[in-house]
Amino acid sequence: MSAQEFRQYLFPSDDARINSVKGLDAYQYREAAKQDPFTGGLIDGWKQLYPQPFYGVTSDGARIPGLFALADALPGEEAPTAAMVEAADVLLESLTAEQADRIRYPIDAVEWQSWANPEFMQYDTGLRLEALDQGTRDRIFSVIEASLSDAGFKLIRDLMRINGFLGEIIDLSNIMNEFSYNFAIYGEPSAVRPWGWQIFGHHAAINCLVVGTQLVMTPVFFGAEPNRIDEGPREGTTAFDDHIEHGRLLMNSLSPRLQERALVYREMVDPHMPEGRVHPGDERHLAGAFQDNRVIPYEGVRVSELNGESRALVDAIVADFTDYLPSGPAAARQREISEHYDETWFSWIGGWGPTDVFYYRLQSPVLVLELDHHTGVFLSNELPARFHVHTVMRTPNGNDYGRELVRQFPAMHG
Repeated sequence: MSAQEFRQYLFPSDDARINSVKGLDAYQYREAAKQDPFTGGLIDGWKQLYPQPFYGVTSDGARIPGLFALADALPGEEAPTAAMVEAADVLLESLTAEQADRIRYPIDAVEWQSWANPEFMQYDTGLRLEALDQGTRDRIFSVIEASLSDAGFKLIRDLMRINGFLGEIIDLSNIMNEFSYNFAIYGEPSAVRPWGWQIFGHHAAINCLVVGTQLVMTPVFFGAEPNRIDEGPREGTTAFDDHIEHGRLLMNSLSPRLQERALVYREMVDPHMPEGRVHPGDERHLAGAFQDNRVIPYEGVRVSELNGESRALVDAIVADFTDYLPSGPAAARQREISEHYDETWFSWIGGWGPTDVFYYRLQSPVLVLELDHHTGVFLSNELPARFHVHTVMRTPNGNDYGRELVRQFPAMHG
């Protein structure tokens, strides 16, 4: 199924669910979502996970020590810290006292863990972009742009615009638009001390922590429904084509024996799956929002067993998923990931033909990377489709949100 075929799944204009939320603003919709049987059930489940003390994603419930060290970045791997600080200072100096109070949190605040990717605003962390004037939004985008690669900034803005496109074509721009996102700053912008920022909303979430020249930018969630704009001034905007194709090519490159080992389940909703393996909101994702402490056992086949062609495709997937980072931190992250290829596992659910839908995961002591095709939420497809994509990346064993580096900072710097 091609991405362009999403229009056959538009709900009719008299659909009761769509019409019931027309005209509600983000705050009214937040309350309505709590009463809806589906979204209310998701919220109740996630409320049991937040706020919990942060431990980190692990493969067996025990963190592996010594994986992440606070130090100066290697030459060529430095974060663009000075530009990030400058942009953040300009933003903070422009805010009213009330806005500055709402946008700022301590570096170790639990609100880091409040991010989520649905269209309803479960937690109103920081400032809501759609409630701000254009100048303030532009200054927020300057902080984000200073922290990302050009490709990364384009991706986050494209996903926000795709969200706005979805809102337009189903007449729900009141709850899904280009600016229906929250932004917060943690700590004091500094060239030395740890600080960071967070943006989250429908199908886009980034948590960014910088300390000195080191940068950690996970958890990240990037997704789209649909994953292509097919009309209007931004026609042709698309996302995740490379992520999808490189995953499919990797599975095709494996020998039949390794394919069988990588294949965890043949069907996206498989009768052999244990109860709860497909979550009503996350579907096959295991490391999504509010899963900061999840135990995710390794599955599939080790990357160290793959041949050169397959290893090159693993490299391509890692490059796809780290492309949002500035060049220095991207090089550092890719090096960190590749150094653990002997402990990296690749697993797959679904088919791997040219039009198949699927889920895949790369997982190691320093990485959880997932891609999943989903059923419709604001489109009516009842089966997973290639035009609805979710991706997640985390740094397990305690360094999501750069928490391990923050923990080490006082002992090294006072």
